[in-house]
Amino acid sequence: MDEQRFIALALTNEANRRILERLPSLGLGDTWLVSGSLFQTVWNALTGRPPSYGIKDYDLFYFDEDTSFEAEDAAIQRSMETFADLGAEVELRNQARVHLWYEAKFGTPYPPLRNSCEGIDRFLAPACMVGLQADGTLYAPMGLDDIATMTIRPNRTPNFSAARYAEKAARWKSHWPQLTVMEA
Repeated sequence: MDEQRFIALALTNEANRRILERLPSLGLGDTWLVSGSLFQTVWNALTGRPPSYGIKDYDLFYFDEDTSFEAEDAAIQRSMETFADLGAEVELRNQARVHLWYEAKFGTPYPPLRNSCEGIDRFLAPACMVGLQADGTLYAPMGLDDIATMTIRPNRTPNFSAARYAEKAARWKSHWPQLTVMEA
């Protein structure tokens, strides 16, 4: 699957389109719509399902050197207002802050990031490792083959968790039984 086809399929999901249209209005740097809402919309297109089928939430990454809780909370509040009418759960996170809370929440250390793309690089599986910016820039460091072939394989990053991988893979497999899931 080439980038143009991936983007066209991802944009069949109205929520993805509307999020990307409004993303610049948040006034945040290094901002991306990432992961599930993109690759799962493509899976839905490949399997003849409605575009938003099985999508739990719409994740947005941004990067701001201000790692205070207050700054991120203000950005989250703006995001909630901006996307309130979508009828979808939108989750915005400052990637500069992830290392401050990740280990307490998931039990695995998380080295600090230098930009949002490094956060995408640490997703559990190559199929998850996609991000799209409002201007149409696509970031897919491991390519799009696993998405096109509906294959889930582990991405062995410093924060990889076999238990989280198994949990997510089981959820995805329940929605898209056509998936091929590789062992962790």
